[in-house]
Amino acid sequence: MSSNKLNFHLTAEGNHLRLDRFAGNGSSWLNPALEAGLFSVFVDGKSFSSANLPLVSLGEDPSVPGVQHQVARCQSPELAVDYHVLRYDGTALLELWPVARNTTQHVQRITRLDSLSLPIPARETELLSFTGNWGVEFEPQTTILSGTEVIQSRSGRSSKGNHPWFTLYQAGAGVLSGAVAWSGNWVFRFEPLAEGGYRISGGLNDWEFYKDLRPGEEMEGPHVVLVLGDDLNAVSQQYASVGRKHWYPRNALSAKAPVEWNHWWPYEDVEINEEVFQRNVEVAARLGMEVCTLDAGWFGPSDPATHWYEYRGDWDLVNQPRFPHGIRPLADLVHARGMAFGLWCEIEGLGIHAKLAVDHPDYPAIRQGERLGYVCFGNPDVQEWAFQTLSRLITEYQADWIKLDFNLDPGAGCDRTDHGHGAGDGLYAHYMGYYRTLERIRQAFPEVVLENCSSGGLRIDLGILRRTDFTYLSDPDWPVHDLQIFWGASGMLAPDALLHWGYGEWRSKNPPPQQRFNPRDPNLTPRQFDYYTRISMLNVYGFSQKLPDLPDWMLERIKLHTRIYKEHVRRFVREADLYRLTPQPLRSGQGERLCAFQYSLPGSEEHLLFVFRLPGEVQQGKIYLLNLLPARTYQIEGFENEPSRQATGRELMEHGLDFRHLVEEESVLLSIR
Repeated sequence: MSSNKLNFHLTAEGNHLRLDRFAGNGSSWLNPALEAGLFSVFVDGKSFSSANLPLVSLGEDPSVPGVQHQVARCQSPELAVDYHVLRYDGTALLELWPVARNTTQHVQRITRLDSLSLPIPARETELLSFTGNWGVEFEPQTTILSGTEVIQSRSGRSSKGNHPWFTLYQAGAGVLSGAVAWSGNWVFRFEPLAEGGYRISGGLNDWEFYKDLRPGEEMEGPHVVLVLGDDLNAVSQQYASVGRKHWYPRNALSAKAPVEWNHWWPYEDVEINEEVFQRNVEVAARLGMEVCTLDAGWFGPSDPATHWYEYRGDWDLVNQPRFPHGIRPLADLVHARGMAFGLWCEIEGLGIHAKLAVDHPDYPAIRQGERLGYVCFGNPDVQEWAFQTLSRLITEYQADWIKLDFNLDPGAGCDRTDHGHGAGDGLYAHYMGYYRTLERIRQAFPEVVLENCSSGGLRIDLGILRRTDFTYLSDPDWPVHDLQIFWGASGMLAPDALLHWGYGEWRSKNPPPQQRFNPRDPNLTPRQFDYYTRISMLNVYGFSQKLPDLPDWMLERIKLHTRIYKEHVRRFVREADLYRLTPQPLRSGQGERLCAFQYSLPGSEEHLLFVFRLPGEVQQGKIYLLNLLPARTYQIEGFENEPSRQATGRELMEHGLDFRHLVEEESVLLSIR
């Protein structure tokens, strides 16, 4: 990772808080003509910021090693705001958030709470962000700022619509990246200033939001992260480094970056049953896999005329015709074969026929009199019910891994006022309650892995990744799509926080047109299958296949790739700095057609190089490596007895490696040390 310098200085100017320096290795990102507001709070039609709230104190909290934590306390007779700034040692990464408190003797209404308000200089500024929807996650959007630009989510899920991340590029200043650590509705605004330049503001989305604060009551804004670097690789490596050291929860299983098999795509909730799961477990064990996950299909009434989705919430139900002996014997079999047992649950979901809503009419989230399809975690009783329900699933079924799904859009959220929140802050209260529940589960069951999933990749953010071990990237897993989403997601998250499976066989009758993997295709070659499988090895790696039905040659390739991943690759996934050596490939057929990623272990001269030849015309056949010692001679070799060679770091960085010989759907995995 390159050297990251942060020049960030908060001062007390008179009786107000002032930011007077914000720069990395290049020019300043602070507009010198304007006062940085840092935060803004709109209360009863009046705006408060560091510019008009008197500063009471500016102090430090030294309680976390490696983190400089400043707290600026601003207060007037109407409102108090504690503004928190975290600086992580060795990085140019900041974490910012306000806590607003009502200092009056009457109820106040907050209608907007911006965790960030930053004026940037009047230079040409390029904005990169990603849109997201089912099967089209991490679609790049690039524009030169010329008027007001807004990126946001209003779906109630953080990455449905847009992903909660951006980068700005200014010549001479490098890259400024930002992300909001929030799983609900969020916003970033880029608004032109009369004096020149732009103001970046945002955090919690103010759309359809308000919160009534009682006297003395507090509200914490979502945390916003800012990172400075020379380029996108530099900022993404800092996100990853801080995530690994400070944000991501880890236990013995998740720290391993285990190899997973999940039943879903080839069987879905139709063909899965006790015998099918057992047969797959036996094969998975022989192939060297480490986790077997029972996805949706285990749960629900036994009546074949019903569908489990309509009964979500009644998590005591097990589909007896499919699983006549229950779930625990399956977990016992998985454990007996030396693997961990995973189980799916959509704990937030509430089906239209769920008995839970009848027994507890105060549990459903409601808006304008209509049920929204989920239980509102703004209700403390729902939090307790969810904790007890998940605890029972973990203990009764001896689950080592819980896959937490969420398959709907809450929109603006619940507006009922009879179970713990107001009419305008139901979605905010839901996510705060959901976070608390996940934290309780983590405390009670520290060795259980929690996987985040939401219709694939529609709730990926730094807030949920502080409470879950991995996030599932996307439902589709066809190769070019996989490469596009990995390229995008790794801009904010470390590879060992990302989970995705190799190109799988889908049972679905209407899959995306590119989702056509057929293991029985006589034209399918080992070269192609290696290409599909190595893409999954870029992150936490797994399969969703009918393992007992795969051809013998394919099983042997899976066994070999799994061994290579476990023995050689995954320590890089867990620990290395990631370099994107090529632009983002696009599922549309545009973008880069020769895609390469380099993993570099910090403090050593060990590197991995993944190269993928996509369908389409290649403009440049050479790959130029980064972060090597110019005078050092490196050994370049594969993992399957391929011929090795040597080259100096200078040759590899300046002249590159030539991959024009690769044909479409071919790949290379090399060790460079």
